[in-house]
Amino acid sequence: MSDFVRAAEASQVKPGARLTVEVEGEPVVIANVGGKYFAMGAACTHEEWDLSEGSLDGFQITCAGHGAVWDLRTGEAEFDEPLEDEPLFEVKEEGGQLYARKRQPA
Repeated sequence: MSDFVRAAEASQVKPGARLTVEVEGEPVVIANVGGKYFAMGAACTHEEWDLSEGSLDGFQITCAGHGAVWDLRTGEAEFDEPLEDEPLFEVKEEGGQLYARKRQPA
């Protein structure tokens, strides 16, 4: 498993906020839900819109382009046609910094 890499300052992702960063060469959206950080692929698997531009409601992030909805906990999509799931990333906070790494499949 790869090591965690610095992704952002924690102050950039306040509760209810989301931010797209690059981790291991991939666009990743980091969201803060109730003080806990979640991260998954940031490019909509339907039309590649940046998911950080969409809305965040609890654990669900909605693509601003076509309204597809992803669960930040699972990476699974809900839409009127099948969509690929988003890859998940682990996030940890240390010293005011956020670090992330891609989760390995179970």
